[in-house]
Formats: sequence, C-alpha cells, structure tokens
Amino acid sequence: MNPPIKVRCLDCKTESSYLFNQTACPACGSQWREAVYDYPAIALQALSEWSKRPFNLWRYHELLPIQSRDPNISLGEGGTPLLKAINLGTMIGCKNIFIKDERQGPTASFKDRQAAVTIAALREAGIREMVVASTGNVAIAYSAYAARAGIKLWAFLTSLVPSEKMREVAIYGTQVIKVTGSYDQTKKVASEFAAQRNLYYDLGARSIPCIEAMKTIAYEIAEQLPNQLGPGEGYPLRAPDWYIQSVSGGMGPIGVIKGFTELKAMNLIDRIPKIAVIQVDGCAPMVHAWQQGLDTPLPVASPKTLIETLATGDPGRSYTLLRQMMLQNNGGTFISSSDEDTFRAMHFLAKMEGLSVEPAAAVAFSGLIQLVRSGVIGHDEVVVVNNTGHTFPIESAILGEGWSHDINLSHPALQESQEEGLLAALSKVASDRYPRVLIVDDMPEARQLLRRILQSQGNFTLFEAANGKEAIEVSQKERPNLILLDLMMPEMDGFAVMDALQKDKSTAEIPVVVVTAKELTPQEKQRLRGRIQNLLQKGDFISEDLQNEVKSLLN
Repeated sequence: MNPPIKVRCLDCKTESSYLFNQTACPACGSQWREAVYDYPAIALQALSEWSKRPFNLWRYHELLPIQSRDPNISLGEGGTPLLKAINLGTMIGCKNIFIKDERQGPTASFKDRQAAVTIAALREAGIREMVVASTGNVAIAYSAYAARAGIKLWAFLTSLVPSEKMREVAIYGTQVIKVTGSYDQTKKVASEFAAQRNLYYDLGARSIPCIEAMKTIAYEIAEQLPNQLGPGEGYPLRAPDWYIQSVSGGMGPIGVIKGFTELKAMNLIDRIPKIAVIQVDGCAPMVHAWQQGLDTPLPVASPKTLIETLATGDPGRSYTLLRQMMLQNNGGTFISSSDEDTFRAMHFLAKMEGLSVEPAAAVAFSGLIQLVRSGVIGHDEVVVVNNTGHTFPIESAILGEGWSHDINLSHPALQESQEEGLLAALSKVASDRYPRVLIVDDMPEARQLLRRILQSQGNFTLFEAANGKEAIEVSQKERPNLILLDLMMPEMDGFAVMDALQKDKSTAEIPVVVVTAKELTPQEKQRLRGRIQNLLQKGDFISEDLQNEVKSLLN
C-alpha cells in the first residue's frame, strides 16, 4: 500500500489529504489542484525499486494516486517503446528524433494511461457508474477499462467524431450519446447529465488521476533515453531537449511537464525539456493567445478542420497552466499545422518510418518539421514526439441497430465533414519508360530514403554516389537522365560537382535537382541560378514536390 497522498490547491495553496470523491479544494472550492508526494523519500530508493518491476505504468506506483490497485483490471497499459526516427531525422536534418509510440497501448492511444488510473481509482472508491465527454480516444480507452472493471459508462461524443471511433466505443457496451454540436457543447451536456443523475463526471485536466497518469510518459522517456543515448551527465536518467505533442484540451503536456518536474525534484534528471504544443490551424485557441502574449486562450466558436478529434474551441485554464509551466521552466512554444500539412505528414510517416498514425498524431509531426525548418529546434537537439494514437475501424455489421442515442443541438444539422484518411497514393512517375537516376549524398540514410521514394513511384534504374568524385565517375560512365545532388559533402561539394559536370560535354546537359538540408545564403542561391532545374529542401519529400519535379523533367 502506498503512503497517503496530499493535494495542493493551485489557487489558495491549501494542502489537504487526497480523497478521490473530493473533487474541489475544501478551503476555496477550486477544482484546480495537484498531487504532491514525499519526493526526497521516494528518490532514495526509486531507481532500485523501479528496476525490479515490469516496465509498465504501474512501475511508478509510489507516485500515483492509488492506494491499493486491483491488478485484474489492467490491460497492459504503459511501457510503450521509444523509437528512433532515423529516416525522418535524416530528411529534416535533425539526427536525434525519437517517437514515443503510444499507439501500442491496449486501445492504441495514449489515453489508455488516463483510463487505467481513473478506472482504478473508481474501483478503489466503490464507484460503479461514470460519464465522459470525448472526441474519440478518451471514450474508447474508458470503454475498454470500464468493461474490464464492471463499471457502467455513458460516453457523450460530438457527431463530428469519425464513425469508426463511435463504433469502437459502442462495441464495449458503453452507452453512446451522439451530440450534434461542438465538443464544447458536448461537454456541457455531459456535465449536466452527470449532475442530474449524481454520477461521477470525468474532469479531464482538473482530475488528479488524469494528470498523474499522463506524467508516466515522462518517467518512461527519462528511463528509455539513456538506453538510446547514454545517461545525462551526472544524472542516472535523461530528459530530451524537446517534448512535442498535438493537443485538443492540453491535459497530456500538463501531465508530462509535471512528470519531468518531479524527476528533477528527485535529482534524477538535470533539467525540464522545452515543450512544443501543436494545434490545427482551424482550431488553435492556444496558439493565437500565445502569439499575442495572453494568459488566457482565445476561444474558437466554430472550428474549421477535418481533424475533429482536436477541435476543442475553448481549452480554458489548461492553456494558462501550460503557458505558466513553459515560462517558469525551460521554455517552449505553441504552433499550429494546416490540415493539408498534417495529411502529408501521415503519408510520409507511413512510407518512411512504417508508422500508420491518426490525423491527430500527425499534427505533432507536422509541427516538428516546421520547428526544425525555422531553426527553433536545433539540428543536434534531442526531440521526443508523442505518437498519440492509431485509429482502426470496427465492423458496423456486428453492432446492429440502435447502438447510439442522438441529441441534436443545432438547426439545421451540421454538414458532414470530409472523410479523413491518408493522402491518395502518389501517381507513378514516367510509367511509360524507366529513367536512369543518380542519387548523390554522403549520408547512406539519405540515399536510402531517396531510393525508397523513387522505387515507390516506378521502375527506375538507380545509381548511387557517396561523394563528389564518385558522382562524376558514375555520371560519365552511366549517363543518367537525372541527378539528385546533395550540396553539403566533404572534400568535393555539390558546387564543385556541377562545375566538373558542365565542363564535360558528355555530362553537361544532364538535369540536376539539388537536394539539401542547408538553409542557403543569398550568395549560394545566386551560384545555383541557371545551373539547376530546382532546389529542394530536405523535408519537402513529405509533399509532392520531388515527385512532380522528377515527372516534369522526365516526361
């Protein structure tokens, strides 16, 4: 059994004993509180105790708000892998990108952590019925754990949630209430329903179990990074330079920052990472407030995005807390991604990293690419991106009729949104013949990526050169139809290669597309003018630019 837990009110700073059924500060009534632990005492034996336990969420039970959990309701939550994104890192010129693959949780999203701890707390408190409002993944995770624990669940979902997610909720036996309205309206209806029936209502970022569950992501990352990069200097565990996550309401990053803060308080890591919070352009209340230096969000009344699972128009105090945490700690930023860039990121991750992710997760990767390109994230910094979820459909035929109850809050009814999904497969390039392409790059990973991209488009005859001298030799011998040329190579760079090719009549007319991760100076761009067909920045391969350029040259 764990020692008693204290909670501290974020408003009046009153500390009191933690009771699951007490959802507000006994002194001032605020619902915004945080759990506090005896960090020095826990730190004395944390590493030795953790090393004896399975690598899952409950490895850190001394720092979770459960006194005595029932192991029979566990579904194997936590302990998700940390994958090095070698291909992605090569393409955007950032060598230490890691993906916390939360798709590999029991219901394929990071919300499994939230559901596991909350349902364990409900069981411990003897509560057998609850209400949740959700844009999809929360309801799916709660449904699975509630079914396991024998708890009746009412799930209120906006009608804009993809039908596959709704069916996944329903298959667990959850009472599905489909609300034709915004997510903010849906939350209000769910809260009123719970109040009328005196049922427990999940408070999200205001819930102690929810935030405490999310911080275990930080604990796991700090334990996993030393295995990838070695421990931090003078510390047994390691924090990344950046943690990146897409958000709807913001609960995940709040919990993760708290986790890293606690690890630092226990002297297990040297610093708290910078946090990048990514939203979608069509619903970015946090981003707009951040850009204007505001402490409170700028609500979006009518979100305009195909990524409905991130369409929280008013995140409320979650933004304020995130902003304060960033400013008080190591810093960070809020940015947004367009739907178009997000879907491109989905396509790229599937083809280049073997990761099929849902749109909400791809938003974070689109944001990562922006931050690296703009120089906000340095090329040598260590970055962890939360791959928050993977969607998978449930067969509608097995549910029958009447699996949901509808509430219409708008007149006329909201129009159906476009179907989400991966971008259509890129069309084949030069399908009527097989051009010969020379790939020149000193990095084997970059050559491999370019090879994979071209092979996916048609039956090319491909050649490779690892340096400038080799590029000239292969060009003279094989006479390729096109050269994809990296500029920044040791000894003989791309500029010198072009000089040599143009001096030789047999190679002077071969079209060249320069592919580089370097932000070129005006002088360097001037040197290229008139000598190449196009200039592509590494990272643009997630769009259709490269394929279109090759097609225009070879057709």
